[in-house]
Amino acid sequence: MKRMTIFEPAMCCPTGICGPGVDSNLLRISTVLNNLKNHDVIVERYNLTNNPSVFVDNKEINTMLEEQGIEILPVTMVDGVVVNTKEYPTNEEIASLLEVSLDLLASSPKKELLGGCDPNSGCC
Repeated sequence: MKRMTIFEPAMCCPTGICGPGVDSNLLRISTVLNNLKNHDVIVERYNLTNNPSVFVDNKEINTMLEEQGIEILPVTMVDGVVVNTKEYPTNEEIASLLEVSLDLLASSPKKELLGGCDPNSGCC
């Protein structure tokens, strides 16, 4: 099975879907990744705030950041190969890259994803 890794810009919390203004694209990608994980598809997601060492340890990502700056993020890799930069892949692209059914990605967002984190928790 293929492995997808997404390297994201700095965000206030691991998913980026917290606070009063939730980005619909972040909600979409969080829902898709959650659905994939629920079907045993290996997906890793790192953001610069919470996982800086992962960015340093990955030589290709580190080089891209040094040469092109943080504007290159988000970067999506499949099996260690960069497949997308500067934006999140569409659901259709994700299904194609991982060789899974598009239906696997489509479901309504779960309640915990809609809420993100508690604004009083200090994560935002």
